[in-house]
Formats: sequence, C-alpha cells, structure tokens
Amino acid sequence: MSKAKPNGLRILLTEDHASTRLGIKQILQDEFPRVVFGEAGGARETRALLEQGCWDLLILDISLPDQHGLDVLQEVKRLQPPLPVLIYSAHPEDQFAVHALRAHAAGYLTKERAPEELTIAVRTIVAGGKYISLSLAARLAKGLAADRTGQPHETLSEREFQVLRLTAAGKPGKTIASELGLSQKTVSTYRTRVLKKLRFDSVAELVQYAVRHGLV
Repeated sequence: MSKAKPNGLRILLTEDHASTRLGIKQILQDEFPRVVFGEAGGARETRALLEQGCWDLLILDISLPDQHGLDVLQEVKRLQPPLPVLIYSAHPEDQFAVHALRAHAAGYLTKERAPEELTIAVRTIVAGGKYISLSLAARLAKGLAADRTGQPHETLSEREFQVLRLTAAGKPGKTIASELGLSQKTVSTYRTRVLKKLRFDSVAELVQYAVRHGLV
C-alpha cells in the first residue's frame, strides 16, 4: 500500500459509540479537510468495509460489542498486513498497549489524550511511523520483562495473553482451542504457563486478576 497524502486520507473508524465517532471525525476534519471516513460499530462491520475498499488507516477501539479489539487487530494484520492500525481506547496503557504493539499496531492512544494528540498520531502513522506516548515510550525503554513497576500480564507472550483473556471470559478449553486454531493440549499448556508466570495457584485467581485489571 502506498503512503497516503494527508489531505486525501481514507480512514476507517471502528467504535461502537456514534458520538465518539463523531468526535473523532470533527477533530480530524479540521486537520485534514479532504479526509474520507468509513464507520463501523463492531468487528463484523469492520470486516465488511475492509473487503469493500482500500483504506489508509484503521482507528480501532478495543471494547467492541461482538469481538475484542485485540482479536480484530490480529485478524486485520493477518489479512491486510500493510494496513496501519491505531488503537484508540478508554483503557489505560498498562492494560493493553504493550500487547497491541506486539501485535503490530502502529500506535496506541488513550481517549483522554485524543484532543491534543489524535491528529499528531494520525499524521505520524500515515507517514509510515509509529505513535506512542512519552509515558509508554519510557516503559518500553526500561524493558518491560524486567521492569518491576510494569503489570505482570505484560510479560506474557501473545498466545499466553490470548489464553488468559479467553479463559477469564469463561470459555472452556475446547472453545479456546477452536478459536485459536490450537489443540486442547496446547491450550492447557499455555494456561499452565500463564498460571506459573503470574504466580497463581488456580484459574479462579487468574479470572479475578483479569477482571480487576479490565482485561475482559
């Protein structure tokens, strides 16, 4: 995909609140007068719009009604690797940012920063760069695996993190295996690794942790 000219952007917005989509459009239209938007309220609509046209950027919320945003991100990067994705979320950086970047998101922006930073993030990403806040950059620079101030779940691999979220959502091993394309034995192995890394003795503790940190 060729680099887009800022004033001729085609941006797909995936956000289930129409008022939030309107706010995003108003902010970006002031900076990019010729921008064209597509709007999706969930994962299914996003897939349909991706199939229908070519987009320069996907702005993707994490909390969607029909599928978790990180799962949508991984699907998009598998089907359309060149398409840059900006995660735009109400969740603070220490919940999902590191895993989003590991899954090849082009940036992570919390909604509270939007008025000041959204246009900067979009301009940076469509120019071929990545956008992260100064606070997140500092976390990454420290080396998250060894950073004791980081959240424990940030040390998990992408598969381990997926298994954590799906397990905490109450899905049985057979269902998780089907969704991730793995065997039940492999899912069980990942779950054991998660429990060991997070130093939990039971799945119940894992679920409590995931709920407490807003991971499900």
